[in-house]
Amino acid sequence: MALPLIGEKLPEFKAVTTKGLIRFPEDFKGKWVVLFSHPADFTPVCTTEFVAFQKRYDEFKKLNTELIGLSIDQVFSHIKWVEWIKEKLEIEIQFPVIADDRGQIAEMLGMIHPAKGTNTVRAVFVIDPEGILRTVLYYPQELGRNIDEILRIIKGLQIVDEHGVALPANWPNNELVNDEAIVPPASTTEDAEKRLKEYKCFDWWFCHKKIK
Repeated sequence: MALPLIGEKLPEFKAVTTKGLIRFPEDFKGKWVVLFSHPADFTPVCTTEFVAFQKRYDEFKKLNTELIGLSIDQVFSHIKWVEWIKEKLEIEIQFPVIADDRGQIAEMLGMIHPAKGTNTVRAVFVIDPEGILRTVLYYPQELGRNIDEILRIIKGLQIVDEHGVALPANWPNNELVNDEAIVPPASTTEDAEKRLKEYKCFDWWFCHKKIK
């Protein structure tokens, strides 16, 4: 099976989770989704990631975004692990965690990289309200994710969709245009001349503007 690519619909699936059975994308229509895998329950780096995701859960919710975790552990392991996190670290994990104990979803989404072992790597899939895959990130098992970067991706993609712009490196703190957005390329010579008067430009092909 070919792996899903950016711009394609994520395959449909059903899964057992710590919050019951979910049907994707049916249960998440109209919402953004961050589907992420972790190598294993009861491991230090994964625990720090789950705490970091939960600490920012309200921020994701404000962006109309749901979180879904996944590993190839069984559901009873997930349940015990999130209980441990609540008891020992006083953090309640509120998002569902898929128990992909047969590895079918992980295989379908390319979350298992044999050269790194039989567990899932730290994959991240950002899916928009239409079920379209918009971003894919893969991290090795030994490096925890930057959750703030995932939030930045959601915020950025929502601005891109709303305003029809592109966003620069390190947005919203870019070294050349600060927090401004990049205007799409000109399609005619007339448009190229106009944009030099309409926007702030380094040249007609590199114009930027403030997003209100």
